[in-house]
Amino acid sequence: MFGKFKEAMTKKFEMTDIGLMAYYLGIEVNQREDGSFISQEGYAREILKKFKMDNSKSINTPVECGVKLSKHDEEEKVDPTFFKSLVGSLRYLTCTRPDILYVVGFVSRYMEDPTTTYLKIAKRILHYIKGTIDFGLLYSTSNHFKLEGYSDSDWGGDIDNRKSTTGFVFFMGDTTFTWMSKKQPIVTLSTCEAKFAYVVR
Repeated sequence: MFGKFKEAMTKKFEMTDIGLMAYYLGIEVNQREDGSFISQEGYAREILKKFKMDNSKSINTPVECGVKLSKHDEEEKVDPTFFKSLVGSLRYLTCTRPDILYVVGFVSRYMEDPTTTYLKIAKRILHYIKGTIDFGLLYSTSNHFKLEGYSDSDWGGDIDNRKSTTGFVFFMGDTTFTWMSKKQPIVTLSTCEAKFAYVVR
């Protein structure tokens, strides 16, 4: 079927068959017997080297549990260009790393006027990446196609505007295929409302 499709497309368009995908825009694709493993290990190494964290120590979590930040932080200011570059680099890494999606979105809220507090949390993510640099997603072949999804929301987690944050991840069998972490657009008045506000909207 693939052969016939490529033959038909080659007759219609000017094309070159370069074989199985191995690399695309910083994403590495490893075609294995048990499935296709995609990661951004090389890109992660580039980030660590760019921000001089390639020789740093690794840690087990990307953010401390229960950490709260405010836009009214009075700590020393840092170079906003440097901070935006760091956060932007981390955001692209979330293409294959749902484990850092929440905290990257969290620090992204403070790019306008960054301080040493925000930079410390962003650099903690780099320490975590150092120890999990080979993490990625395995898209395996399976006869188990059960759709499973998990979601959760905090309540008033943003201490500046009292908005909640919703996150979800969906699996098809053992394969993760979509994930999200986003601040809700409205202020909810209860934990129950926070759980359902994003779904309803």
